[in-house]
Amino acid sequence: MLQGKGVSGSEEQSGWPEMVQLSQFLSPTRVCSQLQTMWLSLYNDFVRVLLLNLYYPPDTSATAKMAKIVVDALAARHDISVLCGRPSYDPTERRAWHFFQTELEGRVRVIRVGSTTYPRLEMKRRVLNYLSYVFFSVPRALWEPCDVVLAMTDPPFEGIVGAFVSLLKGKPYVYNIRDLYPDMAVGGSIVEPGLLSRVWEQVHRWALRRATRVIVLGEDMRQRIVSKGVDAARIVIARDGAEIPASGNAPVDLDPEVIRAIRSDFRFVLLHAGNLGFYGAWDTLLTGAGKLSDEGIGLVFVGDGAERQRLQASAAAIPNVRFLPFFPGSKIPSVLAAADAHVITVKRGLEGVVVPSKMYGILAAGKPIVALAARECDVASLGERDGFAIFADPDDPGNLAGSVREIFGDAERLRKMGEAAATVAPRYERGNELRKLVATVEEAAKACGGPDGSIVE
Repeated sequence: MLQGKGVSGSEEQSGWPEMVQLSQFLSPTRVCSQLQTMWLSLYNDFVRVLLLNLYYPPDTSATAKMAKIVVDALAARHDISVLCGRPSYDPTERRAWHFFQTELEGRVRVIRVGSTTYPRLEMKRRVLNYLSYVFFSVPRALWEPCDVVLAMTDPPFEGIVGAFVSLLKGKPYVYNIRDLYPDMAVGGSIVEPGLLSRVWEQVHRWALRRATRVIVLGEDMRQRIVSKGVDAARIVIARDGAEIPASGNAPVDLDPEVIRAIRSDFRFVLLHAGNLGFYGAWDTLLTGAGKLSDEGIGLVFVGDGAERQRLQASAAAIPNVRFLPFFPGSKIPSVLAAADAHVITVKRGLEGVVVPSKMYGILAAGKPIVALAARECDVASLGERDGFAIFADPDDPGNLAGSVREIFGDAERLRKMGEAAATVAPRYERGNELRKLVATVEEAAKACGGPDGSIVE
């Protein structure tokens, strides 16, 4: 978990920023001025990035943590304005309500708008968090000077908001897709197929076409975006990756109590560590685990999420399935080490819609993976190609049980899968992936947007 604000100075603003030239908003053209292009070419010491995302630390969501990582990477060379909401996602700290509240962190200016703060598990009220954030953030974004707009995917329609803001400001637009909506909302049965989802999809395709660059998390997501009519040349893969310890570093001390809590009395532990959201083939996973209940093989969940309560109820009669809460962040190496193999699951139809970033930490820990997902998913295709994962059909509990038995009964194969994971991990070192993202934002900031969002140098 992230601790503290890390705020070096702060100021609270309860009114609108000072007036800027009206012409900036009266001409929503996608053609940049010659002056801006010349300035960026001659004085490229830094660019001004406006990042849009509801969640940011002290929020503890995955996108909040990743937004912080991205901001830190960009801030090494550039000035960043983060336009976010008041903390609401299991935050380590709260903020009092203000129209706007500014926190200064070196080259980073965090602007929090007065959004509502209903808890993340109150799904219907959480929509008010989304709407209030957009209501306050869009006008505020129009006044914030920048050279490029960068949007993530909280709220789920933030990509559309980012395209709209960039259009009004006449600035290049970079869309960093964390989860692909509305595909995830429909595929996860959060939104029913119908008029709303069709309109959402059409407007989202406009936002994708409007983007100067689209940053995705994997090849499977890239294929999804291409299928929506986006030019493949505009799409950049920048994976989340993992921090890879330098060779020669002392090994991390593992906590035997954490390992004991996870392993219990099982001979073999299949571990799912992370969010229990709407994307997983959970029923297949539970039923498959039940078929292994007499073989000393246990399925352990470490984490929480919208589906946990339902899964616990469904698993009540399955003796080899156990649920544990999240452990502190400092214990993550021990959690990863406790498993014989980790399971990563993506429901069929959601390949490329959600790309679980947990894969990279598992690889860095040198652990095998059971990919309960369609073969088109990166975790399955890369895992089978490079030898660190075994595939299991997300619709076939018997196939899952058989796959787990294969590696349970073959210690040599399990060892080789672990070695393959450790060998592959440096390919996805986080620093290298972040450099791709930073270079993409820099390239977009130098560009002018054509009428369809294309790059004009």
